[in-house]
Amino acid sequence: MARDYYGTLGVRQDAGADEIKRAYRKLARELHPDVNPDEAAQTRFREVTAAYEVLSDPQKRKIVDMGGDPLGNGGGGGGRDPFGGGGFGLGDIMDAFFGAAGGPGGGGRGPRSRVQPGSDALLRIQMTLEECFSGISREITVDTAILCDLCRGSGCVAGTSPVTCDTCGGRGEVQSVQRSFLGQVVTARACPTCRGLGETIPEPCTQCAGEGRVRSRRTITVKIPAGVADGMRVRLSGQGEVGPGGGPAGDLYVEVEELAHNTFERDGAHLHCTLRVPMTTAALGASLPLDTLDGVVDLDLDPGTQSDTELVMPGRGLPRLRSTGRVDGRGDLHVHIEVEVPTRLDARQTELLRELATLRGEEEHTLASANGRGGGLFSKFRGRR
Repeated sequence: MARDYYGTLGVRQDAGADEIKRAYRKLARELHPDVNPDEAAQTRFREVTAAYEVLSDPQKRKIVDMGGDPLGNGGGGGGRDPFGGGGFGLGDIMDAFFGAAGGPGGGGRGPRSRVQPGSDALLRIQMTLEECFSGISREITVDTAILCDLCRGSGCVAGTSPVTCDTCGGRGEVQSVQRSFLGQVVTARACPTCRGLGETIPEPCTQCAGEGRVRSRRTITVKIPAGVADGMRVRLSGQGEVGPGGGPAGDLYVEVEELAHNTFERDGAHLHCTLRVPMTTAALGASLPLDTLDGVVDLDLDPGTQSDTELVMPGRGLPRLRSTGRVDGRGDLHVHIEVEVPTRLDARQTELLRELATLRGEEEHTLASANGRGGGLFSKFRGRR
């Protein structure tokens, strides 16, 4: 009968990878030989480790879900169903032929180092357009693994050190010989006692339980340069997760999430805004004060300015931030004019506008030329015949 790997870890069959990992870590802390020397606990620890080895491997887990046993039952009886877990597992055949540890010729991988590099971390911060324009220096709180200050990453109580694993003799792996219809198959897998390290810690550090690192919340200062945009990342070297065994820390990436602005719309280093002006101002022209990201400037509006006119103010956009981190000039500010036509007029205003229309001879209207060369819209159609 195939073993109940899910039951061994105490998880459901549809458990995710993270849930399986958490269940294994919880049991490992209770049953590890360095913590619990009881013989029954050591046997249970080996079962739990084997279950985690299987369920954390997608291929082996698939075999379990199909009713098989990728590790077999350790027996050597011939004539059994080669795919039912009677004498060996399908996973062992896969290991033997596709490069897993051991194989028919032996020659394992050897122990892996206890000290491993840490992972990178990612943190997002929200910034206004004004902050992206000027750059900021902000304190942020991060929750990452840091070096254990009690054992300084060794994982051992002061005055002690790791010892060679009794199960694998320091090799970091254990081998097994099983018979199959292909003959003898020698397989090797990570030692369940030392987890492939080749050594164990007799007296784990009371603060980090032998990990060499602990989780901690800390505050650091990050400087975001002027000109950043939504989705850009700033890398803080060595501020990520400290690795197992006190290994070198990864990097911390701070990603910018730019908030929408009420007035300006961004296009790279350029800015766009819409300025609504009264009909009379557009007709007469004016010098209008305009609020920009770096203060109030005067915008000159020529007499007779039409709706949809675009006025460009060079150098009034955002800093151009290059990939090297340097700023190379600034973008432009594009002002889109929208002329407002009054919708409600009193009697006097109506009279004045009618008088103006008469003075300008604007009582009649004409269709605009479609091609800009005169002739009107219908002459264009006639020219196609």
